Amino acid sequence: MTIALNETEIRRIADLPEVREAARSAEELTALWPLGSALQMDNDAKYTEDLQVRFTLAFARVLTGMDVTPADAEFVYEGADAIPGRPQAIVDALLAADEAYEVMGDYARERETDLVAEAAQALGAGWGNDTVLAVNDAIASATSYAAQVANAPMAERFAAALAVCDALLGVVSAGVGDAHEAAVRSLPVLLYVNEWREECAVPRICLTDEQILGLAEARWNASDTMGATVEFIAPLAAAEWRRHRENVLWDPDEAKQRAKAEDEERNKRELAAKFADK
Repeated sequence: MTIALNETEIRRIADLPEVREAARSAEELTALWPLGSALQMDNDAKYTEDLQVRFTLAFARVLTGMDVTPADAEFVYEGADAIPGRPQAIVDALLAADEAYEVMGDYARERETDLVAEAAQALGAGWGNDTVLAVNDAIASATSYAAQVANAPMAERFAAALAVCDALLGVVSAGVGDAHEAAVRSLPVLLYVNEWREECAVPRICLTDEQILGLAEARWNASDTMGATVEFIAPLAAAEWRRHRENVLWDPDEAKQRAKAEDEERNKRELAAKFADK
């Protein structure tokens, strides 16, 4: 399957209110670069590390249906291959998710479509040969579009990424039995589309396990999967990009001063209320 991005349709999607709002959040985030201080660079590096942990946590929960904790994901990210008192199935799922994440990190440098299939294999996503071939064809056509839209307005770049995402989700979910199976098969796509966004200067996003399952369910029940994908992902992208920006700009000294000022203000209000009652 090839992905044909219709320019008129991309502009229509880009003009949707939720897409415009997400694009504004993306522009506010990307406007910070180049980062202006060592603290901001450290904050961004910490965000990037946390992003991988969040991805692996969400993926392991989808794969196992078990109560995987952030601490589990942190332990595995730090190199653990077993966690005392925790089911090995959880650790194995986290290790698989970490491996897939690292594989797709190589994609950013090598642009090898086989790496997407390798990530799917690591995750046990259930892609057969026909799916792998269809995904490779779709990615081959999608790759050229990243360069074409690289200089387009942010809303159009984001709209194109949404279209690529929806098309690939359609490829991998063809013939599946239910929405949960579609969610499992979608995991490598979510990794790849972040790499596609990166190519055309759209920031990365991350979905929780509930959101991944919710996206699969929304598309499963929709006659217009593109509409469902846009409606579901755009607000989540806006929130993620606001979060990223806040993380980059976070200043511990400023946060302490703000917390102290808030405490003082609260104490004043409580004191005033106390005397007002007398």
